[in-house]
Amino acid sequence: MSRFEITAQPLTANAFAPFGDVLDCAGDPDKIINAGKCGRYHDRALLDFGNARGGISLFQAEPRSLPYTLDLLERHPEGSQAFLPMSEYGFLVTVARDEGDRPGVPQAFLTAPGQGINLHRGVWHGVLTPLHLPGLFAVVDRIGDTPNLEEFFLDPPYLVVS
Repeated sequence: MSRFEITAQPLTANAFAPFGDVLDCAGDPDKIINAGKCGRYHDRALLDFGNARGGISLFQAEPRSLPYTLDLLERHPEGSQAFLPMSEYGFLVTVARDEGDRPGVPQAFLTAPGQGINLHRGVWHGVLTPLHLPGLFAVVDRIGDTPNLEEFFLDPPYLVVS
């Protein structure tokens, strides 16, 4: 493995905790509702919209494949951002710790079917990276008048492998 190659690991709540929340139905539901027909997994993410409001948008992203060239990371300094796949397929998540207003060495995760993520405010992350069609996601994030996007181009890029 080269210095600029990272291996995507399965997404787990523990491994992802420094970057955000894993959204899934792991464990027993917190409540049983709807006359016993529905389990509610309550309050699974720390949503943070600062002084703005939260919104739900739909994203249709072009599928990518592994190995994947990771050359761009971004972050949202004003609020969290959640990605909820609207299909049964997993997707690739790339993140990095902040090291003095620039990303550190990236980490890569492969979600399982039915998992989404919530990125905490200010976390460096790759672009939305579905690995299968249709690439359709609901995204919950900050809607406001102030800029909420910083980009960082990686030179040299990293190669994400499975």
